[in-house]
Amino acid sequence: MKVWIDQDLCTGDGLCEEIAPDIFTLLDDGLAYVKDGDKVLSDPAGPEGLGPVPDGQEEASIEAAEECPGECIFIEV
Repeated sequence: MKVWIDQDLCTGDGLCEEIAPDIFTLLDDGLAYVKDGDKVLSDPAGPEGLGPVPDGQEEASIEAAEECPGECIFIEV
């Protein structure tokens, strides 16, 4: 499973980071990005920032996508 965030839709509420801090982070620009381990996939972002969901974090990534007010989290299987 992989995930990416459309920063154009991101509202910066940070719910994704609260639900799944191993997968998502907010940067200084107020937008959420996907993490791949210690690396933040912010350059490029959007669909090019597609990152793997760590083992055991699948449910958290799905919950984050469902709870996101901007509906900006996209999951690929």
